[in-house]
Amino acid sequence: MAKSHQKLIEAYVKAFTSLRPGNIDTLLALVEIDVVFVDPFNKLRGKAAFGAVFEHMFETTIEPQFTVSDVAHSTVRDRHVTYLRWQMTARTKGWPSVSLELEGMSEIHIGDTGLVSHHIDHWDSASQLLSKLPFIGALVRQIMRIFVVRTN
Repeated sequence: MAKSHQKLIEAYVKAFTSLRPGNIDTLLALVEIDVVFVDPFNKLRGKAAFGAVFEHMFETTIEPQFTVSDVAHSTVRDRHVTYLRWQMTARTKGWPSVSLELEGMSEIHIGDTGLVSHHIDHWDSASQLLSKLPFIGALVRQIMRIFVVRTN
């Protein structure tokens, strides 16, 4: 990995794990103007939309915090991708308040500009979020049981 890419990723991880309502711009400074963001609920393009993801997170949760536990890099045919394994903790605002402990992985693609071009989140929204919600949680858990392999 090029030294410039390494520095970008280090800055990105620091900004990502230090996110607060007043410092989202620190993360936005590290992404391309037409950055692509994908997670289980969204597929968005553009710096403003990317920032809105985190603004929404702060509007709907209490004390969200990301911790990065592992970082891996890949370069194939001049395509630079970093994989961040992370944990996110928070509580949802309002009633009912649900405690969140999410584990996931983000693909961070570095574009030709030397900035982040794609942030693609992979995490299990069914078992880590939807199954914990009132009303629909019981239905989601029942559906998930259909796919459980029984070995006895």
